[in-house]
Amino acid sequence: MGRYLLRRLAFLLVSLALASVVLFVLLRLLPGDPANALTSVGASPQQIAAARHSIGSDRPLPEQFTHWLGQLASGDLGTSFVSSLPVGPEVAARLNVTVPLTLAAFVLAVVIAVPVGFVAAHRRHTWYGALLSGISQLGMAVPVFWLGMILIAVFALNAGWLPSGGFPQDGWSAPADAIRSLVLPVVTIALVMSASLIRYVRSAALEVLGSDYLRTARALGASFPAAMARHGLRNASVPVISVLGIELASTLLGAVVVESVFALPGLGSLLATGIAQHDYPVVQGVLFVSTLAVLLIGFVADLAQRIVDPRLRGRLSGGAR
Repeated sequence: MGRYLLRRLAFLLVSLALASVVLFVLLRLLPGDPANALTSVGASPQQIAAARHSIGSDRPLPEQFTHWLGQLASGDLGTSFVSSLPVGPEVAARLNVTVPLTLAAFVLAVVIAVPVGFVAAHRRHTWYGALLSGISQLGMAVPVFWLGMILIAVFALNAGWLPSGGFPQDGWSAPADAIRSLVLPVVTIALVMSASLIRYVRSAALEVLGSDYLRTARALGASFPAAMARHGLRNASVPVISVLGIELASTLLGAVVVESVFALPGLGSLLATGIAQHDYPVVQGVLFVSTLAVLLIGFVADLAQRIVDPRLRGRLSGGAR
């Protein structure tokens, strides 16, 4: 297991290094000049050249990349071209919104999807089993921004129960207001995510329900709940864990849409502002942190699969020998 962890850690570091190269190159290929965000309309060539020199965009690309890697190695994400503020604290402040939003939506989606997916599989020949499957298919086709606007219209504008958007200026110092502002965004993400997860849980449950080991356990006198708890849940969870990792990562990356709909000051809005202003350090910082989070989620999901499934541990031990 130790060798596996070292290999996975090495893979994570190599992937992160490659991602940093790709991010740096792609940003420099985008049209536009970041110096334009620092100068007024109609600025002279001398003023633009001075702005480029002040932010270092006139230096050779290898030198800019080496400088950025040096900053990353010291834990520094750089300084914004526009605000002249450190990017790291700004990203950390935005994570205070994006991380609770993502995790709460993920937990709610799992709480919805696991029992509904299992019922849809176990009662697949009944009308409500077919109805649950149909609803999950329909939910997968619903755009997240459209669902968000519907929830705003119903629960914020018409009923007035919840705020339509924004986040309290005091942040989590006012926990009640912060939680209320995240209710609709969390429900929006969770409903869309759970529709997809229900399909995967149903598929995994169907495979377990038709397995020989479950029928054998039932033939030996075990009740259906006992057989599922002892033999079925672990086997059904192995493919679902991988999907959960993918869904969590995609939710983190796709938060920009929901944050835009609900006017939340999270990573998504910071990224959109940075792209609009050609603020390379901000965009690089947000994408680097997001990439690191996605790689860590994949690492944890892969490790969880090996902990749950003894066959993967055996395969791993065989490879180590």
